[in-house]
Amino acid sequence: MGADSAQERHRPGEFKQPNKAHKHGRHRSKGAIDSAAKGKVSVKSLTARARRELKRNERRNQAVQLRSQKRAEAFNRKRSLGGASSPPFLVALVPLSNIVDIDTVRKAILNAEGSANLTWSEEGLAHICVPRFKQRFSFVTPPEDLFGILDTLKTADTVILIVDGTGCGPPVDEDGECLLSCIFAQGLPTPVMVASGLSYIPQKKRGEMRQSLTKEVSRWFPDEKVLSIETPGDALLLLRRIGSQKQRPVTQRDRRPHILAEKLQFLPGSTEGMESQGTLLVSGYVRGKRPLSVNSLVHVPGWGTFQMSKITAPPQDPHPLDLIKEERKKREEADMLMEDNANDDITGEKVLHVADPVKQEDLRTENDIDPMEGEQTWPTAEELAEAAQQMAVKKHLKRVPKGTSAYQAAWIPDSDDDDGCGDEKASEVDEMEEDGAPDLLDAMSQEDSDAENGSNDEEYETITVTEGGADPEKYDMDLDLDEEESALKKIKEAKSEIMFPDEVDSVHNARVRYQKYRGLKSFRTSPWDPKENLPQDYARIFQFQNFEQTRRRLGKQIKAWEDIEEDGVQPGSYVTLHIIGVPQHLWDQRESVKAPLIAHSLLPHEQKMSLLNVVLRRTPACKQAPIRSKEPLFLQCGVRRFRVCPIYSQHTNGTKHKFERFFQPDSTVVASMFAPITFPPASVLAFTEAKDGHKELVAVGSVLDANPDRIIIKRCVLSGHPFKVHRRSAVIRFMFFDPEDITWFKPIELRTKYGRRGHIKEPLGTHGHMKCFFDGQLKSQDTVLMNLYKRVFPKWTYDPDVSTVVKSSSESPTTFLFKPKRVELP
Repeated sequence: MGADSAQERHRPGEFKQPNKAHKHGRHRSKGAIDSAAKGKVSVKSLTARARRELKRNERRNQAVQLRSQKRAEAFNRKRSLGGASSPPFLVALVPLSNIVDIDTVRKAILNAEGSANLTWSEEGLAHICVPRFKQRFSFVTPPEDLFGILDTLKTADTVILIVDGTGCGPPVDEDGECLLSCIFAQGLPTPVMVASGLSYIPQKKRGEMRQSLTKEVSRWFPDEKVLSIETPGDALLLLRRIGSQKQRPVTQRDRRPHILAEKLQFLPGSTEGMESQGTLLVSGYVRGKRPLSVNSLVHVPGWGTFQMSKITAPPQDPHPLDLIKEERKKREEADMLMEDNANDDITGEKVLHVADPVKQEDLRTENDIDPMEGEQTWPTAEELAEAAQQMAVKKHLKRVPKGTSAYQAAWIPDSDDDDGCGDEKASEVDEMEEDGAPDLLDAMSQEDSDAENGSNDEEYETITVTEGGADPEKYDMDLDLDEEESALKKIKEAKSEIMFPDEVDSVHNARVRYQKYRGLKSFRTSPWDPKENLPQDYARIFQFQNFEQTRRRLGKQIKAWEDIEEDGVQPGSYVTLHIIGVPQHLWDQRESVKAPLIAHSLLPHEQKMSLLNVVLRRTPACKQAPIRSKEPLFLQCGVRRFRVCPIYSQHTNGTKHKFERFFQPDSTVVASMFAPITFPPASVLAFTEAKDGHKELVAVGSVLDANPDRIIIKRCVLSGHPFKVHRRSAVIRFMFFDPEDITWFKPIELRTKYGRRGHIKEPLGTHGHMKCFFDGQLKSQDTVLMNLYKRVFPKWTYDPDVSTVVKSSSESPTTFLFKPKRVELP
């Protein structure tokens, strides 16, 4: 081959098979990244390279060290529970059936380790020391009422739920199911299921019975097994399980230090006004995860909120872990010698902390009202000149009804036909609305519509039907006819609210009746000033600049309690709180009512009043009629109990929330009320109180926030019907009855149930007909609607003076009174 004849390069043809590209996944390869960067390096990459990055082995070793450290902390925390440096396990015995013999269960548990390691407190708490476990246990039996059980479970570490194992009835009866609903809503401690009465079952069938009980209670506790305590060995296994099982965290309980009173004493003191006050001495173990500060406030459910003067401690723990029989005898002899003088009970105690008046939280709950706060001072010369210039440029006056603000008058059209009639009636309507009374005009319009439709009270008749030996007269004696009629009326109104939400009947002089209402272009995006036309009660409350930010900052401080509470009493210490300013009559009532007394330490600012918003949902088991807004409710919010008349609104996002006239079944709403500040998470239980005293659980929920700027908007919908329909125009009637009303509401947009939008063109005649234009042709069966909005506020109905005793009622199964009965089987 010659030199000039060079070999030609092979060119692949169309049939060449290409190789597959490398599948590097979604991310680019290092080469692709370098090609795209073209040698450029970002500043962030430089700073990242400056830091020393750990290698794979170093990261693995670091993960192992962190895991072992957390495991050691968990083991230490578990070993410390019930030990010598921590409070004993507080165990509550709660029956779930009325035929459970709770005394037999308590005796079997207390005799598990023998009487040598058993001590009793003055308030009825039993303390057991188990040297083999190196743990201590305290057993408390709550009283036989709902709130006594709930108060005890607020501070209990473990709850023993006792079910009926005799087979005579269901393991959990109706009262037990209602009680479980309340416990779940409040916060369930670590549960343990125990069967009572298995000794009446033959030995061969006890295992089968336990399996049946476990299956029955699995719908509430899927992972719990039902235990038996028929022998001392079974009771000892129960103690071992209580001390070794994982504890359920209850944030509401752990973040607030508390003391269950084991010893009480009242020292009379000064007399202020007509009421004498004294010092209450509460002795017990400090529980919770935060130290107890002497400068904080303490709240006693049913008593109130008080300050502490000092915190003292006895020379030694009255229930030590290494308790033996001889030491217990010496302690009993010393106690008998000290009973001669009641004032010498605290002479030997050591003072741990004394309250500092500078750092101590005050008891002020309401803000001081300054009537001159909103007044304007005398304007300066520059302000007068500027105002004169503005008036010279434009001077525009409008005549509006009394009580209308400048913001509301912005969309009111100019009218020379208004003669100002009806001002006196409007003022009367305003007073009735502010007092929370039903609207007079609504009632009159309802009566007129009832008269036109032919519906009156004569159409309803009460008929009593008896099928057995019941006496009709005795049956009617237990019924309240007025209450039955009011319940029937409320049910009808609630059904009407569901079918026609917010629709009201048209009335004459609608511009007077709805003078406080306004129209909105969009309920979601239209502005509404939260500080506009506030009632005077808003001057009495406190407000956070940013409640969510304060709550987060407080949560971080609680986690770092070692640094911020250096002068507090650590959890596990047996101390005596000196609570000052306690009224004498509360101590006198305590003598007759034996209920557990618990002192809860409050977080900062929790004694101050604000607008509290809580999320409530109706319980499925509640069969009560719909609850009207502003009806009284009995609330248990966190550690407090009080009566209040809340208003309800929708639980939605946004700046404005629609007002709900009724709290319907199977619904969720936000209840707003004036109440003390409570930081979430905190549980809320809502009860209704009957005339005979018993209370029924109607709703459960939690605290949302304490925000007075929550705007709750009440909507009223005026409806009209087409009279004549053209292409895009129509004549509407039955919405108004006066031409002046039509002119007054002319700027507000109209809508229909079929989705049309329109506006009022002009009134026709003198009987309320009006010509309207829409974005499309109306249908003859369509309904024209006009939305009017007004902001509503809750009333100051907070009542902290409530009773903790639930009266019995043979008619209602929700009285929550548990009376143990011994079951005698043949």
